[in-house]
Amino acid sequence: MSLISIFKSSIGKKLLMALSGIFLVVFLTQHFLINITSVFSEEIFNFLSHFMGNNPIVQFILQPILIFGVIFHFVMGFYLEIINRKSRGANYSRYAGGDNAPWISRNMIFSGGVVLLFLILHFYDFWVPEMNYKYIEFRPEDPNRYYEELIHKFESPVRTSIYSVSFIFLALHLLHGFSSSFKTIGVDSKYYKPIKSLTFIFSILIPFGFIFIAVFHNIMH
Repeated sequence: MSLISIFKSSIGKKLLMALSGIFLVVFLTQHFLINITSVFSEEIFNFLSHFMGNNPIVQFILQPILIFGVIFHFVMGFYLEIINRKSRGANYSRYAGGDNAPWISRNMIFSGGVVLLFLILHFYDFWVPEMNYKYIEFRPEDPNRYYEELIHKFESPVRTSIYSVSFIFLALHLLHGFSSSFKTIGVDSKYYKPIKSLTFIFSILIPFGFIFIAVFHNIMH
């Protein structure tokens, strides 16, 4: 069986879904590690943000890969959900999902949809203005602008609340999806239990860490 035929199969699509999810978790971790510095050091946050925003490897290689990864993960997720629903046939409305799986696993498409809406907002808040600043207006680069731009976004209680609720849904999405990704890629069962414990901690710590950042800047500024 060729590699292409494997990826065309149902198992192959789930494998690609799992790998793209793990890739996005790596990005999420990096994003958090940079953003958390804004809580205790304006200078460090500006330095890291300036580096990421002006490094050609990040901007012209990693950033397009990231955008593709986000689109691929969500499109594949919705596609697999449609296939799964069709496979249940006409009896789907009587499907006793609660008897077979927890709420989180049965509603990954819902939590994923909320996360997708949040990402659209996040791109609108940060990525679009960044592209406009550098490639449309061609404004002179200010390496100290990033911190002020960040706290400006969280001055609004409404926007802060939207971000916080979105990260709660991200936590729900990760609680099932992150650990399941390792099972999908075939991690040995003897390692799965400690991995599941670590992914549980990550799924709580990182999203609520982002909530802390948003609430911190809303209160302090």
